[in-house]
Amino acid sequence: MKHFIERRDFLKLGVTGAFGMMLTASDFLWRVEQVKAAELPPQTLSPDAAFQKLIDGNQRFVQHKPQYPDQSAARLQEVAQAQHPFATILSCADSRVPAEIIFDQGIGDIFDVRLAGNIATPESLGSIEYAVALLGTPVLMVLGHERCGAVTAAVKNETLLGDIGSFVEAIKPVVKNAKLQPGDAVENAVVANVQYQIERLKRSQLLTERLESGKLKIVGGRYDLDTGGVTIIT
Repeated sequence: MKHFIERRDFLKLGVTGAFGMMLTASDFLWRVEQVKAAELPPQTLSPDAAFQKLIDGNQRFVQHKPQYPDQSAARLQEVAQAQHPFATILSCADSRVPAEIIFDQGIGDIFDVRLAGNIATPESLGSIEYAVALLGTPVLMVLGHERCGAVTAAVKNETLLGDIGSFVEAIKPVVKNAKLQPGDAVENAVVANVQYQIERLKRSQLLTERLESGKLKIVGGRYDLDTGGVTIIT
């Protein structure tokens, strides 16, 4: 009986120890990721300067005078082991709204989070928090766009197949007020949705801490499919 108890206690300690090792290993892997993220010098741009860098790039794109920065073989090698993007952008998954192109940026410059309707789901928020808190991006933009299909479906209250309608539900809270405003309901909802998603992002403690410390700027934008221009809306 004594032998059984000793053996049981030994097994119990073994399992507990193994579980502790699992936690330690998990913590170790997270610290490794932090080290990797810090292997390149962090961004020294202020939030305002980072924001202006986006605006300047979009102006070059609109004027058909792109510089195609950070797209060389040397840049590819420079960021191969670590990244320090200067901006995080939550944008629609629409194929006509590729952030690096419309802001005339390159590899490692923008941390892209793309989801139909540019909505702040828990998963997209987690990606954004990673970019802002761990990679240190000083500017976060929520970018909606003209004639967004997800917003249009929400305004029309369409029934969609499969899980396609999941992003529509995330936009519906802005639809009622958008319809009451003068002008086109879809375009009103595009702007309102950007503002709504920003408010949802501001509920994040990680993002709020960066905002209050002056290390982060959050802005909203609307991309014009016809001109290529980005208008700041909040």
